[in-house]
Amino acid sequence: MKEVRKGWLSKSAALIAIGGLVMSVVLTGCGGGDKTGAANTSATSGDGKTAEIVLAAYTVPKEAYQKEIIPAFQKKWKEKTGQDVKFSESYVGSGAQAKAIASGLEADVAALSLEGDIDVVTKAGLITHDWKAKQQKGMITRSVVAFGVKKGNPKGIKDWEDLAKPGVAVLYPSPRTSGGAMWDVNAIYGGGLKKSEGKSGTPDKQAAKELLANIQKNVKVMDKSGRESMTTFEKGLGDVVVTYENELLLRNMESPIYDIIYPNATILIENPVALVDKNVDKHGNREVVEAFVDFLWSKEAQEAFAKYGFRSVDPEVAEANKAKFPQPSQLFTIDYLGGWPKVLETLYGPNGVWTEVAEQHQ
Repeated sequence: MKEVRKGWLSKSAALIAIGGLVMSVVLTGCGGGDKTGAANTSATSGDGKTAEIVLAAYTVPKEAYQKEIIPAFQKKWKEKTGQDVKFSESYVGSGAQAKAIASGLEADVAALSLEGDIDVVTKAGLITHDWKAKQQKGMITRSVVAFGVKKGNPKGIKDWEDLAKPGVAVLYPSPRTSGGAMWDVNAIYGGGLKKSEGKSGTPDKQAAKELLANIQKNVKVMDKSGRESMTTFEKGLGDVVVTYENELLLRNMESPIYDIIYPNATILIENPVALVDKNVDKHGNREVVEAFVDFLWSKEAQEAFAKYGFRSVDPEVAEANKAKFPQPSQLFTIDYLGGWPKVLETLYGPNGVWTEVAEQHQ
């Protein structure tokens, strides 16, 4: 099985992988900028008229940023200040992105999949402000974990237990590199807890672990990111992909390609953003970076996120788009599982539930 290896990446292997990520930012410049690397980024270009921002994000919102949000911000900033803004962008799995920033990728903005990945950057001493003091506690988008199946749902997938049936090929990415994968696993485990509550109201951790293990047996490929997992599914491998709802809505924007199935119990995904203080101070571009981060909560940016399948954190935008987003029967948050610090230990730590399950079925 791809990407299911015993133990986490060794330190040396991780540094090699991160070194490649640091260089990858040069390949994804936006807004007519040159191909300079992040390490050489400064606040302005040689003529003093161009501000620069390095955006390091997880893969899933790439289209929203490139097609809507970045051009809109560039226009607003130009109108306000007369200054152009050049973006350098890096899009990889959230966990890998966090490690890259912590190890030298000079991102001004970290737009990641989960709170725990922002914490990695904070613990590296790069984020020094209270990023949760921003609007919506620092969260800019929401989603839920859902299933993507081929039109007509030929395998009759309805809920989590169907993913554990013999002959059902399941896809989701690896939690070792993907924040989205952690949301997927959290949803499976939490869904198992919810189902096991029954009439007693007491969740059964062993039953939830068995559900996760039985689904993991059917996982055929564990890619490095949610986007790669969707690409694998598009190539025809797998009967069902466990992913962000917005990834499926994105694929169905022009015409329905997949049926979207909502399990009875699933998790509310919340995605954070944070300004990376140490890099911003080094680059001398705090004013424009702060303006961009604040712009992500604007009606315009929130409507762009909604267009590309994200549930808005803005109440008015969310209300205007509610018909697009079904409400699962039991929608729980990360707090149901004890919060991110506990989840990172009990599910993904050396003796965690998923760690044990993955090693049993590698």
